[in-house]
Amino acid sequence: MKNSISKRLFQGFICLHILHHASKEPIYGSWMLEELSEHGYKLSPGTLYPILHNLEKEGFINHYNEKVKGKIRKYYSITEEGKKELKESKRYLAELIGEIGVEEEE
Repeated sequence: MKNSISKRLFQGFICLHILHHASKEPIYGSWMLEELSEHGYKLSPGTLYPILHNLEKEGFINHYNEKVKGKIRKYYSITEEGKKELKESKRYLAELIGEIGVEEEE
């Protein structure tokens, strides 16, 4: 990403993606990295984990630890505040898409 607006939009899309999946079921970091890569996002753990930590700090997700194959895995799930934020963000996104359209300009 060359400019700051693209970078901020990219981070916002990642946050929405995380909240969406965390609203369906608990997620964990390496799974989220794979999921995002399937959608064309190229993230490192050093980018994703600070985003997860910030979402948790803001009260949109919370975590719990679970032992999986002898290792501790941190799972994240959405909070009630996160559900409200996701719903509002989806409304704003739908409004924006309606206004600007989604066709690519030449």
